[in-house]
Amino acid sequence: MADRGASAMSLPEDWPAHPDPILALNRMGTFDWDLDTGLFHMDAQAYQVFDLLPEEYDGRPESLIVRVPQPEAARLDAVVARAIKDGSENYGTYFRIRRRDGTPRWTHTQGYIRRDDSGRPRRVVGIVRDATEELADSGTRSLRAAQDEAFRQQTNIVQVVSAALAHARTVRDVIDVLKDTHGIRRLGATSLVMGLVEAGRIRVVAEAPVGSFVPAGSQVNRIDEPYPMSEVVRTLVPRFIESPEEFADGYPILWPYLTDLHITSAAYLPLIAQARPIGAMGLLYSDRRGFSTEERAVLVALGSSIAQSLQRAMLYEQEKDLAQGLQQAMLPRTIPSVRGADIAVRYRAATAGGTLGRDIGGDWYDLIPLPGGRVGAVIGDVQGHDTHAAAVMGQLRIVLRAYAAEGHTPATVIARASVFLHELDTDRFATCLYAEADLSTGVVQAVRAGHIDPLIRHSDGTCCRVPVEGGLPLGLSAEFSRLEYPVSTLELDPGHTLLLCTDGLVEQPGTDLDDGMERLTALVTDGPEDVRELADRLIQLAEERGGDDDVALLLLRRRTPEAARTGGRLQQHVVPGDPEALTHARHMIRAAVRSWGADDRADEIELVADELITNALMHTEGSAIVTLRALDDGERRLRIEVEDSSSALPRRREAGEEGVSGRGLLLVDLLADVWGVEARGGGKAVWCEFRLDG
Repeated sequence: MADRGASAMSLPEDWPAHPDPILALNRMGTFDWDLDTGLFHMDAQAYQVFDLLPEEYDGRPESLIVRVPQPEAARLDAVVARAIKDGSENYGTYFRIRRRDGTPRWTHTQGYIRRDDSGRPRRVVGIVRDATEELADSGTRSLRAAQDEAFRQQTNIVQVVSAALAHARTVRDVIDVLKDTHGIRRLGATSLVMGLVEAGRIRVVAEAPVGSFVPAGSQVNRIDEPYPMSEVVRTLVPRFIESPEEFADGYPILWPYLTDLHITSAAYLPLIAQARPIGAMGLLYSDRRGFSTEERAVLVALGSSIAQSLQRAMLYEQEKDLAQGLQQAMLPRTIPSVRGADIAVRYRAATAGGTLGRDIGGDWYDLIPLPGGRVGAVIGDVQGHDTHAAAVMGQLRIVLRAYAAEGHTPATVIARASVFLHELDTDRFATCLYAEADLSTGVVQAVRAGHIDPLIRHSDGTCCRVPVEGGLPLGLSAEFSRLEYPVSTLELDPGHTLLLCTDGLVEQPGTDLDDGMERLTALVTDGPEDVRELADRLIQLAEERGGDDDVALLLLRRRTPEAARTGGRLQQHVVPGDPEALTHARHMIRAAVRSWGADDRADEIELVADELITNALMHTEGSAIVTLRALDDGERRLRIEVEDSSSALPRRREAGEEGVSGRGLLLVDLLADVWGVEARGGGKAVWCEFRLDG
């Protein structure tokens, strides 16, 4: 029982209360407890119940500890404190005392709480009596039932807290469960502190209420420092502190920070997982003294449950870090800037309810710069949500990028990627959409392998779904020998935006895919014009919605030229042995050069073009495709491409004094501003560019 006041205060005039003789006749002792002074008066019969002599008692309730064991005193004190706090008028309970000869005696007490006009408790007047014979008879069963109920309530604490912790995925989730006001109340504590072991130190990760008692500068402590959490981590033994005096004597450095909380007892528990300490937790109480054997067992079990939850959360976070590291390594580290386009890409990991490894998946995006002002945009999704899906995604992304860079047509790129995935040692398939955009003309060639359709947002803000004829997903088309992928041609005007995404942005449980596409179309229509802001908005909405699927998103907006000029694109096939085709090609070049305002360089351009065409016809077995483009993206240029079916690369050679052959590439190198060779599927294209004035 607790000291409730200072003896220096005056006692009531009617203190102590005079016992009724009838009570004494029934072997009932009386007491009068003045809460202001803390004095606890007993009559002669009460002395007999406690087996005390008057000279052995100093009038202080804490002195009864010689007869009332600490666990019983703590339980009795909790009953009184609860009655006072709840505004009750009375209380009653059974408790055990230890008689002079050491034998136990069951005792019963009832108290009446007297309050002043403001409702503040001032005195407790009551009786105590020997209940040994009573409980030895039929009442024993009810007492045992009451004890069983109390133990069930204590055990329920572990069950309730463990149930709340079962939903915790991360260390922060575990901390939030324990820091929550309801969590502390469930634990029956006034305050809580938790620390985790890190590199031989204990770092405080939670205290509730916040700022309640952790000393400034003591957020991180060595394990050998004189703090209770350090002690239980060193010894792996719980530390139960049963009184303020014991706390102050044992931990004089920490105690001054707890005085404002009126702490009366505390339990510090080591958090042990797989026979090693991972942290410690302290529960501090202001309404109890001491802990019974059952209460200690319950708290130890609680510490074990919390430790298991923490270890599970730590393992989850480690697995998540590894998985996300793999995911990020598989995705492009940077997205190249593309002349004439604004690009935005985003990725959002799944949230899969705590399953390790499911916070990643096989969704990916990629942007591939291609020759001639073209760019390849890729969006894809490998089946599954685990590290294996991420690994397959990385391999598939690299292979698809390589096929596109070799110059294959979009249909060939997708077909070869499907064969690669089929031959890979995996049972996964993938959906994919590959779009090759010519930013100078706005022509987009799209191929779809089981993926959802793209969207196009127009310059006026309206958005529409663009149907793209598709084939089977990658891997499956190779397995079923259906590698034919139709190509759909789209028009992307200046100011229009192409949107590619995975189904995680569209699909929701229990809803139709078409409905999801309509919702996405409406969101894009109402979204900001800037592609980066629009991408952020869409990913934010996906985060708010949650879901167990990851999301990849790619936006490509064709930029409006700052100063539009008349340009164009011309193409001519030249067949070997057809002099008319060669003549037509020369006429086409001459007319285009003059119409595009390049008169000052006309002779140079015609000479270089003629040299490239002649080399293609002389040194390859097939025809040549001549393409002229007028490019204007801030700098006016004319580009010539001569494509053939040979993979052999041209070589510059030094011609002898009498030699005629070998001077072609030297001439190209001398006259053109820049030139090069690009792979084009099974062949190549030799290209050059000329800068134009004005």
